[in-house]
Amino acid sequence: MQAEFRAPRRRCRVYEAYEAPLPVSRSPEERSTYRAELLNQHVLVCHPDHIQKIHNQGYFGKGVLSRARPTHSITDQWEHHEGLFLPVVSQSRYEELLAWAGRALSAQGLAEDAVSQTLLQLSQPVEAEDVRVEAEQERNNHRVEEGEALSPEGGVSPHTKRIRLGSEDKLEAKKRLDPQDLNPDQDPGPASDQDPDPTSDQDPGPASDQDPDPTSDQDPGPASDQDSDCSPDSDTESLVPGPGFVLVVSNSEGDRVTRQVRRTPFSLTEYLQLSLEEAFFLVYGLGCLSVCLQQEPLSVIQLWRKLRSLQPDFVSSYAAYHHYRSRGWVPKGGSGAKYGVDLMLYRKGPPFYHASYSVVIERVDDAFRGSTLRPFSWRSLATLSRITANVCKELMLCYIIYPADLSEAELDSPACLSRLKVQELIVSRWVSSRERAEQEDI
Repeated sequence: MQAEFRAPRRRCRVYEAYEAPLPVSRSPEERSTYRAELLNQHVLVCHPDHIQKIHNQGYFGKGVLSRARPTHSITDQWEHHEGLFLPVVSQSRYEELLAWAGRALSAQGLAEDAVSQTLLQLSQPVEAEDVRVEAEQERNNHRVEEGEALSPEGGVSPHTKRIRLGSEDKLEAKKRLDPQDLNPDQDPGPASDQDPDPTSDQDPGPASDQDPDPTSDQDPGPASDQDSDCSPDSDTESLVPGPGFVLVVSNSEGDRVTRQVRRTPFSLTEYLQLSLEEAFFLVYGLGCLSVCLQQEPLSVIQLWRKLRSLQPDFVSSYAAYHHYRSRGWVPKGGSGAKYGVDLMLYRKGPPFYHASYSVVIERVDDAFRGSTLRPFSWRSLATLSRITANVCKELMLCYIIYPADLSEAELDSPACLSRLKVQELIVSRWVSSRERAEQEDI
């Protein structure tokens, strides 16, 4: 029976422009190498610039504190204050952060007097000039670590880039200003296209059925450059000091609002968590990622063996992942758990299209025999097929075919991938009433 292919369902509301995926470059000089750490059986990207590049150009990974896109922030409000661009928190929220910091210090065994003294020092107001000096020193230290040149006076060389309000980091901060983007529980309204996919990190906004233009430089999100509170033209010299400072707003006597710059007592850092398949694809398939274990970079062979030890069926799962990535799909593994499958396939990425296929990965030999990774009964297969149809997707069985003469020693190297074959089977549910209607039409 020939399969009937359906066009991917486009999301009715899109918040961002499409960025071209990470390029495949064979020249080491043209490659952009990003860094990740293998911690507790997870691959984490910690550098903020690397996080944005890896996620935006291919939608790899998810934020550890977010639903999908790594956009977690201490607050969704930012404000200019004495030449600084700072996150704004209320006095009650700041006191809550102080309480968290106090509990964390007490858990470390510090005496109560020491905890109180530490919190008192943290809560003292900080002058804007001191913030600038500290931010500049931290930036100089970071640039020295990266090998950038400093001027003879000890400052940053004029040829180096200073992070200002119009920089890429500032634009990323501006994208977080819309409360809708940070409120996943907001009611989307009756006109929205409900998203059954848990990887969707975009909430409904102004309707846009158009496919985002990959070449467009305009931010389609609601926090545009024309926002008066965030416009680069409003204060071109405003400095984003970093995550260590907040602007505390409180009501003093006579209902007069006071604003004070203080240090952040307790902060949570957002990292990008990559699946094992995503991490190895970036290392082996694209050559743009370096995975380190205890600060030591792993070679491709070392990483392959390490990932195999962490996940017994890694060879099959990676072969399927590499197969779909190489054909232009964006496979996401975490979202498949909700529907009882291994992968969900998206066109371009979750922000633009709903998932088209739910993929179950199976390992077989040349004669389609062998111990299955997911044993199915007729009842469980019918259940899975019906669940997939109810969320407007198609169930696909992906068979990874191992040659009979493939030894275990060959599986210890990624070179074995060239000997594996992939065959796909789309499972559709037979509906008797629909079959009778088709027969009557004939």
